[in-house]
This record gives sequence, structure tokens and C-alpha cells, in this order.
Amino acid sequence: MVKEMARISKCDVTDCSYNKNNQCHTLAITVGGPQDPTPCCDTYMHSSQKGGIPEVQGGVGACKVENCNFNQAFECSAPNIQVGMHGSNPDCLTFKPK
Repeated sequence: MVKEMARISKCDVTDCSYNKNNQCHTLAITVGGPQDPTPCCDTYMHSSQKGGIPEVQGGVGACKVENCNFNQAFECSAPNIQVGMHGSNPDCLTFKPK
């Protein structure tokens, strides 16, 4: 069975290169970095240039946050997620601890 990836319904991290009008326009993000057990958006990139594909609504390609209730075999099972700032980090605000 092929499952659709969780989509990013809203991103409030407006200084990210992939963000245009509070929408993520990269093919997929990774949530959680190699040494980071928090739900940070590891794909966040600050640049003076905008990137991504305007016609694409971003999705979650991988989730490395093992203690999230939506993490199933490192895939996000949430229907969609929201990304926003948590302190000084761009985080998955849909994160729900197990």
C-alpha cells in the first residue's frame, strides 16, 4: 500500500527560503536532525534567495523524532503538520509526545 506523505498545511517561518505566503514549497522536509531529538525542521534554510517549486505543497519526507506519537517507522502519520517558531528554532508544531 502506498501512503501519501503528510503535507505541511502552514509554515509561519517566513524567513525560510522555501516559505512563500506561509506555505512551504520544497518537495519534502526532514523533522529532527541527526543529533536532535526535538521536532525541529532540519530543512530550514535562511538565504536572501527564495528556493523550492512554487506549485509544490511541501510534505514530511522523514521524521527522526522517535518520541512523537505520529512517528511510524520514521514516517509521519499525521494527516498534515504545521511548522512555526518554538523559541529560536523552526519546529513541527504538530509534534505530540508518546
